[in-house]
Order: sequence, then structure tokens, then C-alpha cells
Amino acid sequence: MRSDAVKKGIEKAPHRSLFRAMGYTDEELSRPLVGIANAASEVIPGHTHLDLVSEAVKAGVRMGGGTPIEFGVIGVCDGIAMGHEGMKYSLASRELVADSVESMAMAHAFDALVLVPNCDKIVPGMLMAAARVNIPAVVVSGGPMMAGTLDGARIDLNTVFEGVGSVAAGTMTEQELRRIEDSACPGCGSCAGMFTANSMNCLVEVLGMGLPYNGTALAVSGQRLRLAKQAGVAVMKALSADIKPRDVMVEDAFINALTLDMALGCSTNTVLHLAAIAHEVGIELDLQLVNEVSARTPRLCSLRPGGPHHIQDLHEAGGIPAVLKELSKKGLIRSGSMTVTGLTLGESLDSCPPRRTDVIRPIESPHSATGGLAVLFGNLAEDGAVVKAAAVDERMMRHSGPARVFDSEEAAIKAILSGRIAKGDVVVIRYEGPRGGPGMREMLSPTSALVGMGLDKDVALITDGRFSGATRGAAIGHVSPEAAQGGVIALVEEGDEIAIDIPGRSLELRVSPEDIEARRSRFTAPQPRVTSGYLARYSRLVSSAAEGAILR
Repeated sequence: MRSDAVKKGIEKAPHRSLFRAMGYTDEELSRPLVGIANAASEVIPGHTHLDLVSEAVKAGVRMGGGTPIEFGVIGVCDGIAMGHEGMKYSLASRELVADSVESMAMAHAFDALVLVPNCDKIVPGMLMAAARVNIPAVVVSGGPMMAGTLDGARIDLNTVFEGVGSVAAGTMTEQELRRIEDSACPGCGSCAGMFTANSMNCLVEVLGMGLPYNGTALAVSGQRLRLAKQAGVAVMKALSADIKPRDVMVEDAFINALTLDMALGCSTNTVLHLAAIAHEVGIELDLQLVNEVSARTPRLCSLRPGGPHHIQDLHEAGGIPAVLKELSKKGLIRSGSMTVTGLTLGESLDSCPPRRTDVIRPIESPHSATGGLAVLFGNLAEDGAVVKAAAVDERMMRHSGPARVFDSEEAAIKAILSGRIAKGDVVVIRYEGPRGGPGMREMLSPTSALVGMGLDKDVALITDGRFSGATRGAAIGHVSPEAAQGGVIALVEEGDEIAIDIPGRSLELRVSPEDIEARRSRFTAPQPRVTSGYLARYSRLVSSAAEGAILR
């Protein structure tokens, strides 16, 4: 056992003494030591209950014959960080999560890991660490929040953000917004739609690193705690069978993850995170692959923010196993991919038909013939830009209009809320990329303001930053190369015509090549916005969004 390095032999007497100081017995030290990476905190609704989940995991590990050893992991709440300087730390925190879990696992010679995340950057960060240390590991997330209800209608956090725009437009009172605010988030769990956290928790299942229903069993349910116990037992079985993350997260698993992503209509952020996780196992996910998978994968679900259903509906309909079962009818799932349970993905889908065809459409009658995400290329995004096509109104699938250019999110929000954006405009927000932001902020505030003001069907938004999984509308992010690297987005001028063609996968600045080169000759990169602390180091090391915003 790896843990013999800290507990076996006479020379390890000092190490054992330290374990004894914490109350560990000889019997506990004779068993495999399983690290429990618990991201519980009192600042993220999706994480406030993770101590309960972690306790259930520890019970499962003990049932399986191991000794659980819990340690803490940080997490940023994207909703609370949204719309101010704090959001610059969100994506950047993914690397801190990965580094800290790797450090704890290696420093203490754990034999295996159970990873207990729930929200946006914590899930991929833990998967990145699992790939690095490559010891048996299982992910069990905290589960989705229930949707809120108000006057008989379901609402969620996105409803609150969009309400801010409605108040600014004069179509909603502050008192009405307060009622929404009080009802939208009824309790613990990751926010209730197919936003980034739930997208990643669902993809954990098809990557093979979590048990069935990891992505959909509600945070407040007994099933979530049973799942946590089963995860503890499962990691001990994986340890016995020597099943490691790099045995599971192979190329077929990532193809399956992209396929599920397209069928569900997941967050654009999954493209960043899957690329970063794949990088850790030595696989390159080219952005062209996203379009290839999208072209052959029908979208079977219409989930918030692009549709009416919430994660609880998806769970009731049969969850991710039912979606995969439907996709497998046309051979779209690579069923031989191994999972942490020791079963192949196909073996775990024997009896999982959809129970609600209004939520999981039959593959013969999907919502659309192609997937929920699209990567656009063109002179404005030579290395690609990502849009959640599933959340775009049909009228905005093809659009051209004058550029309204802003060098920060704050400047764009001010213009939107003050009524200075007109129908037909293309709002460009730049210098918000991984390096230029730094940190590639999510921008739910400006997109929600456009929706709340009734402009989402007439105004597009383009940025080298990114968008929340809760964003809807013609919101195109991850534009690469970013402005801070001299990408063409840095050369856009007020009034330039920009042409968007989502079905055609193109994003073009309608300016002649000669004019672009003339502008480039005059371009001077701005000074870094942050010159000290973690963000300054991050800015110097981070790669392009097209590469997953990994650290070099």
C-alpha cells in the first residue's frame, strides 16, 4: 500500500505517533488510508451540506474496510463573485483546487481518494488532481438544488439576475424583485438548472469517475447520502481492483462526455474544463472535435436556462443513465469505456429507459438534430469561440450588426442598464480573457440585463471572457486569441460590422484584411491590470481559452 510510506516499519514510529495524537488506532492504521477531499464551506449554497455528504462517504469507506481521512478544499461561489473583482478569482481557483488536492494526496501517501465537490471550478479541479496523482478515486458531488417556486411557477437564480434587468427597464418593481429574491434558491445544492456546476456533475458520470445519478440526485434527498456511502464502498473496490483515473478517463470517455454535453445542452464552460482535465491525462481536445461531436449528436433535453426543465425533472425522467441509453440506440455512446465501478459504461445501462419523454426526448424526435454547443471560427476568433446554441433564440442564429465596444464588463453593464444599447447591436467586451482579465470572468450580469430588458432576441454579446452556465441569448465567449494577446477582438472599433452565423459556425469582423493589419501595426498591448498576488502569477502562466486556460 502507498500508505506504508507513512505507517510501516520501525523508522515510521514518529509518523505513527502523530496519527495516534489524532486518535487513530492500530486497527485503523492497518487498513488502507483514503483521503476524503471535502469542499464544505459556509459561503457556497452548493457546499453548505457537504459535511453530511462527507460523513456518509466515510461510513462507506469504513464499510469497505478502509480508514477515511478528511481534509478541506477551497471553493468560490460564482454567483456571489459575479459582477465584481471577485469573479477574476473563480476560474483561477480551479488550479488552486487541483494543486491543493494533489499536494494533500502526495504529501500524506493516501492509498485512494474520494472527492466531494459540487460547484463550478471545484469539480474539474478535483478531477485534474485525480488524473495527476493517479490513485484509485471516486467523485461524489453534493447534488443539485431544488428549483424555487413563486405564484405556482418554478424559478431559480437566473430569474433573479434577469429580474435586475427588468427593474432597470421599468417592467418590474423592486418589490416584485424582492419576492423573486426570497424564493429563487430554496436551500442547499448547486443552482437548479443545467448551469456549469450541474453540467460538470453530470459529465462526471459519463467520464466514468462517479456513480450513476451523481449529477441529478437532489442535494436534500436521502438518495444523495446513500450515493455518498456507495461511493465510499466503491473506492475500496476500485483500490482492490487497482482501477485508477487514467484507466477510466481515456479518449473514449471524453468523446462520451462531449456527446452527453451536446445531448443535454450543457454550459459553455464544460469546453474549458474538459480540455483541462484531458490535458492532465495527456489527451488533446481540439475545438474542432466539439463541432464534429455536435454535428452527429441530437439534443434530447431542453433544460434551464434554454428550456423549461430543471435538474429535478431530469432526475425524475431517469437521469443521465436514461439519456445515455437513448443515445446508445444510434451507437453514439462508446459503451466499452471503463468506469470506477469496474463495469463498462454499457454494462451500467442495462435497464435505464427514460421515464418522462417530455424531459428526455426519444432520439427519433429530438429538440434539434445537432448538439447544444457550437464553436465558431473566423477572423474574429481564429482559434475559436464558444456559444450555447441551445439557449439562443432562432432569430439570433444568424445576425449582423454594429459593434459597441467596451474594455471591461463594468463599462458594458453601465451602458446596458442606462439604455445605451439598441436593437441590432453587437456588444463586444474585451480584455476579460484568461490573461487580460485576468481570470476570464463569467458575465451573467450583462447577459441577464439584456434578457430582463427584452433585448436578448435582438442584441448579441461577444467576449474573450466567458459566460455563466445560466446565461441565455446570443452570448459568444472564449474568443481566442484574446485581446491581451493581440487577438483581432482587440482591433474592433465602434461601429464595425460583425457577422454571426451559428449554424455555419462562423464569427467574422467585416473589415478588410488590409485595415486589420493597419490597425494591428498601431496596436499596443495594455499594461497588466494586476501586478501582484496570485492573479498576477496566474496571468503570466495561463494559456489561451482554446487550450482550456491551463497553467503552463
